[in-house]
Amino acid sequence: MTPENEFATIEVRSEKDDTQLPANKNVHDAPFPVDTSSQTNPVGSRLGSLLRAFEQQLIDYHLEARGIERVPPQDRMKRLSWMEYLQAFLLWVSINLAANNITLGMLGPAVYGLSFLDSSLCAVFGSFVGAVVAAWMATWGPVSGIRTMAFGRYSMGWWPSKIIVLLNLIQMIGYCLIDCVVGGQILSALTPNGMSVAVGIVIIAIISWVVATFGIQVFHYYERYAFLPQLIVFCILFGVSSAKFDLSTVSTGNARTVAGNRLSFFSICLSAAITYSPLSADFFVYYPEHTSSLKIFTLTLAGIVLSFTFALISGIGLGSGITAHPEYATAYNNGQGALIVEAFGPLHGFGKFCSVIVALGLIANTVPPTYSSSVDFQILGRYAERVPRVIWNAVGVIIYTVCALAGRSYLSEIFTNFLSLMGYWVAIWFAVILEEFLIFRFRSGYNWAAWNDPKKLPIGFAAFAAFVVGWVGAVLCMAEVWYIGPIAKLVGDYGADMGNYVGFTWALLVYPPLRYLELRFVGR
Repeated sequence: MTPENEFATIEVRSEKDDTQLPANKNVHDAPFPVDTSSQTNPVGSRLGSLLRAFEQQLIDYHLEARGIERVPPQDRMKRLSWMEYLQAFLLWVSINLAANNITLGMLGPAVYGLSFLDSSLCAVFGSFVGAVVAAWMATWGPVSGIRTMAFGRYSMGWWPSKIIVLLNLIQMIGYCLIDCVVGGQILSALTPNGMSVAVGIVIIAIISWVVATFGIQVFHYYERYAFLPQLIVFCILFGVSSAKFDLSTVSTGNARTVAGNRLSFFSICLSAAITYSPLSADFFVYYPEHTSSLKIFTLTLAGIVLSFTFALISGIGLGSGITAHPEYATAYNNGQGALIVEAFGPLHGFGKFCSVIVALGLIANTVPPTYSSSVDFQILGRYAERVPRVIWNAVGVIIYTVCALAGRSYLSEIFTNFLSLMGYWVAIWFAVILEEFLIFRFRSGYNWAAWNDPKKLPIGFAAFAAFVVGWVGAVLCMAEVWYIGPIAKLVGDYGADMGNYVGFTWALLVYPPLRYLELRFVGR
């Protein structure tokens, strides 16, 4: 398989025979053989027939129609070249070399009062810890052929896993919301008397919807090259703005307050990276079973960490210049996106062009959660599973566009509250997934054919109980603008966000004994 055609065709066939393929389609040459698994309509009605006909139209145009269904070995890529492995690196670089991570970095100096050095160390090591989790989860895509949230059923059980799916949908829609608002701010700042933030939000949302709707082959091609213009303009941003970085001012507050702020910013950067773990396997389910897990892990980890580091330190530098440069402060007050535009200001017209490239680069960050959310909607119920993926794509885009339009004036509050809050449940969920594998499945393995059979999956009592206990620990130790837990209050004037670590640890301690009891009395 050549690098030019490895994602050429991904199809789901049902109730059709090979003679009904388009005349120019040679199934034997396709990198992904046709899936002939039979599926019934969601209802015995005209609506069900229309949905199936719509899905067939996707196949006729060589677009991905497969949703949550497991990708069996015969429907995957036949072999991997060096380019497919490199794709695992480029994918994450394109996703995270984006303006939303620049604005996240600004929070270190601007919100938490940390120095450039403190902010940078917290950002790099925080994103590294979160990236390790996301990279490990990504390796399950080739092994199982199952989307991440469906894989979670093997630990959480049939019904509790639906709670996780709802949280993940909120998380992904929230990230898309942030992307749209940042992109809208940038585009609006370029035309102060013209385009509004609302129009910019709609532009980012529509383009993201188009790319995600085409399916995983177009998605992979787009992410393969999207990093190039972003890398160029990010280097230009460093060059033009670095003279205004404040490298000497120390972190503000007494020792306990500084320690608390360091931990809180470390946690928010960790949360930004770890929240990729509930969708990271989605992008590799078409890779063959013999794919090297070590290579996927290493390339994913490197792609996430390097891109996060580049973007976060850019934002930290811009944020550090706010106090010393009035023009930066004025721009920041108009929105984090406006500060990026101001940083390109010395380049005049070319700087505006670079700002447009940065804004459009957010599409690469918005497409993955848009794509994965459409698949995750299908886990919520049998009827939802029968609705084509592209329809759920449209539903997700409509939701986050409306939310972005309503919350476009509160980006900083959304960042500081939403990101940390989302990181809590992911850390707790990962504790359950990790222990299920290391303690209970390491030797027996997984029955991949049972991914959609409630009778063969865990009942989920142990996982749900551990999840609740983990949340109790997270609530006691979280530090948000609107709430600081009693334990978090003990550190400094503003508390220290320890929710990720305490929630993870408590779930880790509770799950094994409960799971042993569940296996003994329930048997699965």
